[in-house]
Amino acid sequence: MSTQAPLRFFCPFAAATLLLAPALAEETPADQVVTLQGSDSTGGFSHGNTYPAVAMPFAMNAWSPFTQPVKDSFFYQYRQPKLRGLRQTHQPSPWIADYAAFSVMPVSGELICDEEGRASEFSHDKEVAKPFYYSVEMDTWNVSAEMTVTERCASFRFTYPEEKDGYVILDAFPKGSSVEVQPDQQRIVGWVKNNSGGVPQNFANHFIIQFDQPFLDQGTWKPGAEPSKDLKAEDEHVGAWVKIDPKKGPVTFKAVSSFIDQAQAETTLGLEIGDKDFDAVMEAGKKRWNDTLGKIEIEGGLPDQRRTFYTAMYRATLFPHRLNEPGADGKDRYYSPYDGKVHEGVMFTDSGFWDTFRCVHPLFNILFPELNDQILQGVLAAYEQSGWLPAWASPGHRGCMIGNHAFSLFADAWAKGNRNFDAKKAVEAMLHDSSHEGPIASIGRDGAPSYLQRGYASDDKTHESAAKTLEYAYNDYCAMIVAEGVGNQEAAETFRKRTGNYKNLWDPEVGFMRGKLSTGEWKPDFDPARWGSPFTEGCSWHYTWSVFHDMQGLIDLMGGDQAFTDKLDDVFQADPRVNTGAYGGMIHEMAEMIAANMGQYAHGNQPIQHMIYLYGYAGQPWKTQIHAREVMARLYHPTPDGLCGDEDNGQTSAWYVFSALGMYPVNPASDEYVIGSPIFDKATVHLDNGKTFTVTADTNGPMRPYIQEASLNGEPLNRCFLRHGEITSGGEVRFRMDSFKKEDWAAGPDSRPSSQSRPAK
Repeated sequence: MSTQAPLRFFCPFAAATLLLAPALAEETPADQVVTLQGSDSTGGFSHGNTYPAVAMPFAMNAWSPFTQPVKDSFFYQYRQPKLRGLRQTHQPSPWIADYAAFSVMPVSGELICDEEGRASEFSHDKEVAKPFYYSVEMDTWNVSAEMTVTERCASFRFTYPEEKDGYVILDAFPKGSSVEVQPDQQRIVGWVKNNSGGVPQNFANHFIIQFDQPFLDQGTWKPGAEPSKDLKAEDEHVGAWVKIDPKKGPVTFKAVSSFIDQAQAETTLGLEIGDKDFDAVMEAGKKRWNDTLGKIEIEGGLPDQRRTFYTAMYRATLFPHRLNEPGADGKDRYYSPYDGKVHEGVMFTDSGFWDTFRCVHPLFNILFPELNDQILQGVLAAYEQSGWLPAWASPGHRGCMIGNHAFSLFADAWAKGNRNFDAKKAVEAMLHDSSHEGPIASIGRDGAPSYLQRGYASDDKTHESAAKTLEYAYNDYCAMIVAEGVGNQEAAETFRKRTGNYKNLWDPEVGFMRGKLSTGEWKPDFDPARWGSPFTEGCSWHYTWSVFHDMQGLIDLMGGDQAFTDKLDDVFQADPRVNTGAYGGMIHEMAEMIAANMGQYAHGNQPIQHMIYLYGYAGQPWKTQIHAREVMARLYHPTPDGLCGDEDNGQTSAWYVFSALGMYPVNPASDEYVIGSPIFDKATVHLDNGKTFTVTADTNGPMRPYIQEASLNGEPLNRCFLRHGEITSGGEVRFRMDSFKKEDWAAGPDSRPSSQSRPAK
C-alpha cells in the first residue's frame, strides 16, 4: 500500500515534557539516574513495567520497595500510597514474575507482621531512589528506612522513634520457606523457594540477616496467626521478627543470600561487606555505578535528555543477573538451574533473548566485550547441562517468547571479533536446536518439522507461525556466520539454505508478510492490523520488517527503493487501529500503540523497534534522522510514566542509548551500525582497550535533527553506517546538524548498509 501523502514532520522540542530542575554541574552520572522511570505501570497499561531497583550492574539480585501484595508481580506501582517492605528481587519482567524473594520491614510501637497490617503510608516527597541507595520515610511508623547494596548483599539502616518499641519483620514469602532466629549470633537465617517454574527440585535461596546489636525479643510468624516466640518455622509461608532497642540509635544490619548454601552466603558476606559500615558500602556502590555509566561521557543536550540517557544506561546494565558466587579460594562457582548441581565457572540468567538480541548485547559488545564473552560461556554451559540453549531464562528455561536468539548472541559477538567462547560447541548447539522441537515451545525450534520440510512453519500446525518463520530465517543466518567462521562448511551450507525462508511468507498481492497453511495456501481473512497468531504480540505491520539480515532482499520483494520507503512511510501514516484477532480483546501493547499515536509504529514492543533505521537501505537516511528524534523526544522521559511499553531487560533503554549516540545495530550479526541522529553535542565512549571513540555533533539542538555532512577521523564520510572496527579502533565521527533535510547525504547506492543479498564491499 503506497501513498503520496506528505511525510508528517515533527518538532522534537514541542513534545518535550516540562523540564526538571537543571542538572547541577557536580552531578555524577549515577546522580542523574531516575530509577523510578517506568514505575507508573499496571498490568493493563505499561509505562515501562519497571521497579526502582537498587542493585549493582549485572548483580545476582536487586532490592526494591514494594507497594503491592506479594502475589502481584507488578509489585511497585508509583501511584499507590503504601509500602509493604523492602524486598530482595530477581524479577526480570512482571510477565515472568519474581523468584527466590524475601523482604524486611520496620514497624514501631506494636508488633504487626502480616503484609496488610505492617504496610505504611509514604510520600514520594520523602523518597530518595538511586541505583546504589534508597531511602523512604515510613510515615505510619515514623521510621526512616535506608538501604544500599553490593552484588549479592545489602546493608540497611532503620531509624526509629526512641520512645517506641522497634521491630524488624522478615517475610519469607509463600511457596515454601524456612526461617530460624539465632539470637546468640544476632541474626536470622533461612531459605526461600518461591518461583514460577524453571528450577530443579533442590532449588532454594539461602539467606542470612546479620544485625549489629542484640535483640530484646524475637520469634517467628505465619499469615493468619498470632506471632510466636518459636525460634524456628518452616511451611508454605513463614516469617520472623526481632525487637531492637531504638535508644541505641539507628539499627543497622546486613543481608546476603546464596543459591548454593548458607556457608557460601557467609563467605560472600565476608568478602563483599565484611566490616564496612553502611556509608562505606554506599560510597563503593556509587563509585561502581559511576565507573559503569561513565563508559560514555555526554556533553550538551537538555537536562531531561541527560537524565534519560543515564537512566537508560542503568536499565541496560541491570540484566542479565550473575549466578556465579565467589569462593574463599578465589574461584567462581554457581548453582545450576538446569541440572541442580554446583559447577565452577560463570552463569547468567534473567534475560529474554527475544528482547535483548536486538541491541542490548550489541551494546555489551562495544562497552563490555569481556562480560559478553562470559555470558556466552554461560549460555553454552546451560546447553551442556540441559541439552538446550536458553531463550528466556529465569532462572532456568521458561516458556516465553519465540525464536532461537542465542544464535544471534553468538553471531553478534563473532562479527564484532569478540570470540572468547567455544564457537565449535556453539555450532553443535545451533545444529541441534534448529532441528528439534524442545520440551517447551520457547526452546529448540517450535514448528521445526514444518519449517524444515516446507521452508516455513505452517499456521495450522504451529502457534505464531509467521513470526517464528521470520525469526528462524534470521537465526539461521546467524548460525551460518558462526559456522563459516569456524570452518564448518557443511553446517554453514545447511543454515544458508534456510536464510531466505522469509520470502515464503511474502504475499505480493497484499504487500505484507502473512501466515501460510501446510497446504501452501495463505491463511484466510488477512488483515495487516490483526494481532496475534500467526504473529507474536504484534501484527503484519510490525513483522513485515523482521528480515534483519537481508533488507535488500526485502526491498526487492517490495518492488524497489521507492516502494520500500513508501511502505515505511505508510507505517507512520496509517490509522493506529487494531484488530484484536487471536487475542480476542485489547492487550496492553495494543493500547500503548494507540496512545503513542504514531500510526502503526508500536515502539512499546520490540518487533518494530529497528524499523526507523531502514530508510538508509533504500537511499533516504534523512527520514531515519527525523523519526529517531521524534521517538526519543516523545516516548522517553525521566519520569515514572517516561517509557512507552515494556522495558524488557534493557532493550527499550538500550535503543535510546544507541539512538542518542546516533546509531543502531539493525543486523546484530554484522559489524555495522546504521546512523541516525545524535542528540548530544559530544559523546565520548571509553573502550576496554584504553581507546576512546567520540561522536561530535556540531550546531546541534532539539530542532536540528538533520545531518548535513559528516567526517570520520577527519576524512569525509558519505555513508549511513559505521563499522564496529571503526569504533573500537578509537577516533571521532563528526556531524554537522541543521533544521532542514539534506537528501543527498549518504543517499547513493554505495552509501548503504550491507545485506545478505548485497554484501559489504
